[in-house]
Amino acid sequence: MTVKIIADSCCDLNDEIKRNTNISIVPLTIEIEGKVYKDDETLNINDFLDVMRKSKECPKTSCPSPVDFMKQYNGDESVFVVTLSSALSGTYKSAVMAKDMFKEEIKEKFIHVFDSLSASVGETLVSLKIDELSKKGISELEIVDKVEEYIKEMKTFFMLNTLENLVKAGRISPIIAKVTSLISLKPIMAGTEEGTIKIQEKVIGAQKAFRRFIEIIGEQGVNLENKVLGIAHCNCLDKAIEFKNEVLKRYKFKDIIIVPTAGISTVYANEGGIIIAF
Repeated sequence: MTVKIIADSCCDLNDEIKRNTNISIVPLTIEIEGKVYKDDETLNINDFLDVMRKSKECPKTSCPSPVDFMKQYNGDESVFVVTLSSALSGTYKSAVMAKDMFKEEIKEKFIHVFDSLSASVGETLVSLKIDELSKKGISELEIVDKVEEYIKEMKTFFMLNTLENLVKAGRISPIIAKVTSLISLKPIMAGTEEGTIKIQEKVIGAQKAFRRFIEIIGEQGVNLENKVLGIAHCNCLDKAIEFKNEVLKRYKFKDIIIVPTAGISTVYANEGGIIIAF
């Protein structure tokens, strides 16, 4: 069985993953002050961060169209699609619509769309799980069952360095953000079972938040020796490496991967943000 894995551009990849897997990316778009940026390899993240900093507007994201997905569905391979949580974006709905349209023409084509119920490196881990299982030669339906179970068990957390985009989006008031900044309050966010985002904890001080972020892994995780920890960083590789090294002192994961955030995850996390999934 030949498999094609398709993910939207919130699935953050590093060069090694790009070399060793056949994950194809369908980009979302981001609009800031009337200019539209395609979230693909042409997007320079440093320049994009600079644009976000200077803008008074919150970036607006748009999901790919069904046609964008349909273009990727061509070929003889069995197709597995991984999308950003349906509670956060219309990308899942777009991919499913594309599947239904495509199968009207080619009924025997196998296409399955996974709602990751996550984002960023959570999508990355789901895509890597599909890649791993497909190389074991098991059937498409077995892959679906195992990956759906993997998604249910997966945990996603992220630590913000700034609330800037939340203020621009009107999610919190500038006064609250100012007070938060003055006392160095660092929110730790979590993905829910429904694929939404909630505030897990509020910690005063960057170092305390960093340590607490590491502790949460032990409190929330089980059978870590059989799991991969994914770490996505928004323009803060040194922080991600430090986090990995501290994790290695405490926990025994099967593997740990570090990926940089692309455009969509950068909008969510903003500069200095860290996202983890396991």
